[in-house]
Amino acid sequence: MSDLRAELLENGFCIVRNAVPPSELDRLRGVFEGLVDRQREIWRRERGPEDPPGGVWETSPQPRLVGYEGLVDGESAAAVELLLGRPREVSRRIMGAEAAPTQFMMMCNPVRDHGPAAWHRDIHPIDQAPITGLQRDLLANGPGYLQWNLPLHDDDLLWVVPGSHRRPNTAAENAALAEDPRRPLPGGVRVELAAGDGVVYTNLILHWGSDYSRRRRRTVHFGHRSLGGDLLPYVAGLHRRGDPSPFLGDSHREAWRRHRDLYDAECDLMESAFRAAIAADAPAFLEIVARLHPGESMREVCLVLLSKLARKLARGSHPERPGYGGDFTQDRELKPRFTGDEREALWRRFEPLDDMLKAPGGEEYVPGYQSGPMSYRFESLPPEITLEGFVQGWERA
Repeated sequence: MSDLRAELLENGFCIVRNAVPPSELDRLRGVFEGLVDRQREIWRRERGPEDPPGGVWETSPQPRLVGYEGLVDGESAAAVELLLGRPREVSRRIMGAEAAPTQFMMMCNPVRDHGPAAWHRDIHPIDQAPITGLQRDLLANGPGYLQWNLPLHDDDLLWVVPGSHRRPNTAAENAALAEDPRRPLPGGVRVELAAGDGVVYTNLILHWGSDYSRRRRRTVHFGHRSLGGDLLPYVAGLHRRGDPSPFLGDSHREAWRRHRDLYDAECDLMESAFRAAIAADAPAFLEIVARLHPGESMREVCLVLLSKLARKLARGSHPERPGYGGDFTQDRELKPRFTGDEREALWRRFEPLDDMLKAPGGEEYVPGYQSGPMSYRFESLPPEITLEGFVQGWERA
């Protein structure tokens, strides 16, 4: 196990000094500032009738370039190549698998002070899984998704609670979050980054954006998801806004295309798993799940994630959460491969599992998550959810 992997599994985060060498900072600042200018022009054109002239740039507490790879041209390819360089190598070492960049963003300072955000984990159990399952999967098989903040100017906004990625909230944390989620938590630490440093973390950890002020901020924010690792990532998508690969250098272009090939192969496996479920072919289904989640421990989490994707294919949305299934982009590839009747048949296979994930009292809420109250369990993965029990249910259906 690499030292970085051990550190991340223990603390939930690690700092990578000089992820961008000082000699490259000015060039990257210029590249990203050009992308900010392009996005600001888009926001200006898209502003509503009651918005100020700059639109989102002037109204948001944290203006973000989301999907900035879609803005890239030959002069700004370095903004994508950055994620395919040293951060990718670090993520590969930690995950023990190929690391594909996803969620290309840049976080900017607002035009007026907005104060702190709220503490949270980037988890919503309605379309992922109860957090104890995700945490046990992480600790048994390593991370399948890693999140990064990489500032181009000194940045100390991020706070984390070390070790909180290995457990649910404590009673003291829940009490503090219920009282005021916008102040330091017991055990929280500030992550102090110089320009060019990076912090890589699992977004299961409790973390906090402590002060969205006018202080200049240009922080690249992105993720890497594993392809071919020991588990199916709970952030399973490969988000792509356009195709910057024609502007990339040869090695980076090859990596970009290889990631797409691996992702397409994963989609093919998911299709095969769903077709085996529709046909009630238990041996084939179990064999494919073992390929999607090679780690023998916690394959139940892979099963839960497949159930969430099956619901997205059959229903498209969920009344309890706008943007349901946003961490899955496989629906774009898979939905055209199934007829409407096949998608309904697939959901009938998975719906009993979905019911098992519902909160016993009809609704549940735990502070520190990216949602309000909902009908799904936030923390506890029911022990009765097993692969064997799932496929045995097909015989009773």
